[in-house]
Amino acid sequence: MFKKSDNHKQLDAFSSPIEYLKDSSMNYYLKNDSWHNQFREQVVMRVDESLFSALYSNGKGAPNASIRVLVGMMILKEGQGWSDEQLFESSNYNLLVRSALGLMILEDAVPVASTYYLFRRNLVEYAKEHGEDLYKKCQAQITKSQILEFNVSGKQVRMDSKLIGSNIAWYSRYELIHETLRLFISERQEFIYKKSLSKEEFLLIRSIEGETGNKVVYRSTKIEIDQRFIVLGLLMYRFINLFKSNPYGQYQTLKTVFEQQFIVSKEKLVLPLENEKISSKSIQSPHDTDCHYRNKDGNKVKGYSANITETCDQPKEDEEDKPLLNLITDTQVEVVSTADCNFLKQALTQSQEILPNNIEKAYTDGAYNSVVNQDFCQENHINLLLTAMQGALPRYEVSLDSQDQNKLLVTDSRTGNSIESQPAKTKDPTQKKWRIKTDEGKYRYFDLESLRASILRQKLKEIPIEESNIRCNVEATIFQVGYHYSNDKSNYRTLAKHKLWAYSRSLWINFVRILKYVTQICQRTLVCLEKTKYTINICNKLSINVFILSTIIITNKYPKYMQFSTF
Repeated sequence: MFKKSDNHKQLDAFSSPIEYLKDSSMNYYLKNDSWHNQFREQVVMRVDESLFSALYSNGKGAPNASIRVLVGMMILKEGQGWSDEQLFESSNYNLLVRSALGLMILEDAVPVASTYYLFRRNLVEYAKEHGEDLYKKCQAQITKSQILEFNVSGKQVRMDSKLIGSNIAWYSRYELIHETLRLFISERQEFIYKKSLSKEEFLLIRSIEGETGNKVVYRSTKIEIDQRFIVLGLLMYRFINLFKSNPYGQYQTLKTVFEQQFIVSKEKLVLPLENEKISSKSIQSPHDTDCHYRNKDGNKVKGYSANITETCDQPKEDEEDKPLLNLITDTQVEVVSTADCNFLKQALTQSQEILPNNIEKAYTDGAYNSVVNQDFCQENHINLLLTAMQGALPRYEVSLDSQDQNKLLVTDSRTGNSIESQPAKTKDPTQKKWRIKTDEGKYRYFDLESLRASILRQKLKEIPIEESNIRCNVEATIFQVGYHYSNDKSNYRTLAKHKLWAYSRSLWINFVRILKYVTQICQRTLVCLEKTKYTINICNKLSINVFILSTIIITNKYPKYMQFSTF
């Protein structure tokens, strides 16, 4: 049964921690700008619990544990880089962590481990079944309320991506087949030994059960591995046919791996696919079937790609010394084979939904460039500022003649010479095409896409270096997202769990920025008040009303944070 948390709990004089704290300990515990009080106010209390009501039944029954506490625990775990054991220990016995979660009374119970894991599992299963990510909606709702309260403009945003390795072993093709079979045999063991298999097949099954794939590879020659690879493929094909009427559990993984690694000829022969024909989107491990493979600039990763979008508003000329707050507005996680350009449209759309102003500029690197993205930004009046474009610099720069739009101007970037172009014939009369004759006597062709790319490159050269550097700071955010993964390898498997991690990590980064921003505002307020009091002490002729008036002016300027300052 779904039930919201109680926002107005009555404090008990005998179970409140402040009754057992003294002096500086009590002052820090009660200090409003301490991290635990700010986390409770800026994150936990902003959670809209009704978003998660779909996870619970409408009938009678035991009420759910506090969803705010569960969400807060997930964020604290990823923010601090804790293990599950550290999370539950801190939540039960650390007074500051309990305060951060809203557990203000010693008698308040922390959700037990089984409740915490069930909540996470329900989030994953609901997303798979309904296609709706409730935790991402919660992240957006929290961030939107923070943006509105702290007046984050969001007219400018920037984004970047990060490759994250899944917590799996690197398997060779043989090890992948061996481990997939081993898991399937372990799951269907009692049924397999009842099947009418040959003596050789049973011996093979026992050898797979008794020895891991890496040990087989270690003691075998390449020829032996190649031969055994085909034998295991035959066994997989046999199991697929024997258990096709019971396709549960590991069966689908077994079938998918077989189809990605083998081919069945017309003569019913099982043959391994050539290495070149194995897709990077194929299963890399039976322990994480969502995991893909990618080689990005020599960085080989089996895992996922996280895309982070954040505001990058710049200070005004007359307010350069004023603290500036930029927040993460969108977090996406997809399989590692996803190209960066596929993130941009959704990232800008979802960021716009929580920002109070229209996005005017988006700073990205060249990997986000595509015709689709350029058209999207143009339709939505967003200036897409790329720091560069992918690929080597072309030899020829092209542009349309200002007087004749059908004439193409071509310049050799090496020599600086202009080359005369001629219209080229095309199958589609609506598509324009031009050609030039090179020094080698060959024809070089240009189409509208070549023209568009050349114009864009020229436009990028005109962007001031100060504006191009605005995107650079998103690298710091990317670093913070994967801070606890020094080897770029996560603690999780499956796409759904990586999404929970990334959303929690983004919320924590936003909280740390808000905490720093609030602290800076408090310090500025105290400095202003100290200067005001000093001036009054010097000018004894002024009445105390001047000080009161000054305090009122500062309070009106920073109404939210005056509560953090003490005289």
